[in-house]
Amino acid sequence: MLLRTLIRRNLTSYTNPVALRCFSTSSHLTDKPLPPRLKINDTDLTVSYLKGTGPGGQKINKTNSAVQLIHKPTGLVVKSQATRSRSQNEKIARQLLADKVEQLEKGDQSRTAIKVDRARKKKASKMKKSRRKYRELEKGGEELQEQEGFDDADGEQGSQGLARDTPPNVAPDGSMEQKQDK
Repeated sequence: MLLRTLIRRNLTSYTNPVALRCFSTSSHLTDKPLPPRLKINDTDLTVSYLKGTGPGGQKINKTNSAVQLIHKPTGLVVKSQATRSRSQNEKIARQLLADKVEQLEKGDQSRTAIKVDRARKKKASKMKKSRRKYRELEKGGEELQEQEGFDDADGEQGSQGLARDTPPNVAPDGSMEQKQDK
């Protein structure tokens, strides 16, 4: 019975237009999508498969799983040995080559340049937010110190204020007090 009423309440809240408001302020929804990756013709490429080097043991050293792509019009060379699979390495090499060619052709308007610019702006925004936060914390600490200073200046500093700052066996006039046993 309780479950039915909860379900009914939840269903009615979803039909309420006020409940459907989006409270997200994330910027990734407002950003423009990245431009599509540059397509490279297979006729412009020279593909060669090489033996891998480095860590990975006998499997890497014996098989031709590393891929080297040469873009004939620009002369760019890309080599990929990220995985043990030849097809995955070729796919990765094609993506790297497309990014390099696009960077060479378009410059600041390329896909990689846009990604770097977005990351730089995001980092700058994060740093600005952090500086703002610490500035507000610093202001809060200064206001707290000022309030403590005003409390002492309101006339409470008499003998009680001095007694707070001095050890218990020193009188407010500075002389040593004698303890009396009762």
